[in-house]
Amino acid sequence: MPNLERSGDVFVLSLSTEGQTDGDNRFHPDWVDEFHSLLDEVERSEGPAALVTTAEGKFYSNGLDIDWVFANPAQLHGYLDRVHTMFTRLLTFPLPTVAAINGHAFGAGAMLATSHDFRVMRADRGFYCLPEVHLGMPFTVGMNALITERLGSQVAVKAMTTGYRYPAEEAIAARIVDTKAEADAVLSTAVEQAAALASNRKPNLPVIKRALHARALEGLATPTTPENLAFAAG
Repeated sequence: MPNLERSGDVFVLSLSTEGQTDGDNRFHPDWVDEFHSLLDEVERSEGPAALVTTAEGKFYSNGLDIDWVFANPAQLHGYLDRVHTMFTRLLTFPLPTVAAINGHAFGAGAMLATSHDFRVMRADRGFYCLPEVHLGMPFTVGMNALITERLGSQVAVKAMTTGYRYPAEEAIAARIVDTKAEADAVLSTAVEQAAALASNRKPNLPVIKRALHARALEGLATPTTPENLAFAAG
């Protein structure tokens, strides 16, 4: 389960189970519920503040909990809509947000990072990757909207149709992430950046974000159905 700490004006939400360094931080439904609960706690705070998400080990997040999906196929569409709520929550979060990408960010885990205001990526190891094309998985309406609006159309074409694995330097060049840091400085760099933005926590911030991300939010609000999530045969 994710967990929350505070460092000055910065809340640090770890996607990892406390004390665990080998997990891939997939989005089990209970995990999603806890993620929202921790964001509720952050929102209840007062005064200048910002949010950083990160994880422990070689993964930031591997995204969807495929084992759970295979065990509960009838719940797939509702599950995907629930995952969308995390992206929506971050896009409109009333605090500045920074993703400290400590390792691999794959699939919906990459999309979670993309939903933040800013991203710091580990310089020496780890990839940003949307591998769905290799896995025979389509993107939902909401995922398409999020990726194309946040990455830009041509970067989205490469990321979505080739499953290319972007290391930090190339992710910066493609404007997928904003900056890089050495492994032992990813979190501190993100916290420093977030702390500098904490005073921007004002009532108009989520208003600005909702207008800025209107197209992505519209897509993410579209319910996932068998009609708009088509799996190719063969």
